[in-house]
Amino acid sequence: MPQDPAMPASPWWIGSADSRLGVILVAVAEASDLRLLWLGDSLSALRQDLQRHYPRHAFSSDAQRTAPWLAAACARIDTPALATDAILLPPGTPFQWRVWRALQDIAPGSTRSYGELAASLGMPTAARAVAGACASNPIALLIPCHRVIRRDHQLGGYRWGEERKRRLLQWEAAAALTLPSAAGAEPGNGR
Repeated sequence: MPQDPAMPASPWWIGSADSRLGVILVAVAEASDLRLLWLGDSLSALRQDLQRHYPRHAFSSDAQRTAPWLAAACARIDTPALATDAILLPPGTPFQWRVWRALQDIAPGSTRSYGELAASLGMPTAARAVAGACASNPIALLIPCHRVIRRDHQLGGYRWGEERKRRLLQWEAAAALTLPSAAGAEPGNGR
């Protein structure tokens, strides 16, 4: 995901944490707006990728600024149905934002094909463009691009590794099965 050359260089604060999925790296901007949440096997490799993708930014470690986002990412791993009330607007095009917002509507434990997601956006022939927007998503977990698969039910790609995508989908499916059902929970029915 190359940096937009017109984007002014601004300082970003970074932080990391270990999780069941490997290392989580987050970067936040001035107002503690989340700019990226990446997953990887090594912090040094993630930092190298960060510098390669955003060479005009200055990075400083700041545990206080990044702690809430790291906590949200770890919580999402442990409790996939946990919603975030944060507004996530990472750098992207209007089309990418539409796709990323639609991804947040896919329930944990569910998947959609790239074509189904394109059709839900009113663009049934845009499956490849949707796949491209998923691939350029800079915020793993909280913008759940891992919930989109190929129409033949194969996983398809995942920026942070196919095995990581498989594990995420398995955990989410298992967690969805253990959620209490809201069916029949109306008052007065004895439940």
